[in-house]
Amino acid sequence: MRILSPRGWKPPIGYANGVAASGTIVFVAGQVGWDADQVFHSEDLSGQFEQALRNVLAVLAEAGAKPSDICRMTAYCCDKPAYLAARGELGHVWRRLMGRHYPAMSMIFVSDLLDSPGKIELEATAVLPEK
Repeated sequence: MRILSPRGWKPPIGYANGVAASGTIVFVAGQVGWDADQVFHSEDLSGQFEQALRNVLAVLAEAGAKPSDICRMTAYCCDKPAYLAARGELGHVWRRLMGRHYPAMSMIFVSDLLDSPGKIELEATAVLPEK
């Protein structure tokens, strides 16, 4: 995996502008903040973010992938003010589960998610290195 950062661009904070990778591609469907039994244990954005990220990592683990294999992640969030207020806490969760690996990322604010009371949904693409 090679991080792409055009010369002269200000470095992004918490994401990469682009990633070039080769190997087996793993696509993870949108994961919300519920557990393996599809039960939400938190209505808090940070708690749901942590569970959704854990869910993404669990699906990746089934393919033999690890957090550092993620090359792209998209987040869909229903509450922009709550997201902005929780950014510091979300950063702590990210670093605890992902370390300092920052893939290409997009944050999209939406009016609602299918699964209530979901507030955030994460989908990811990973590339397992060629053996």
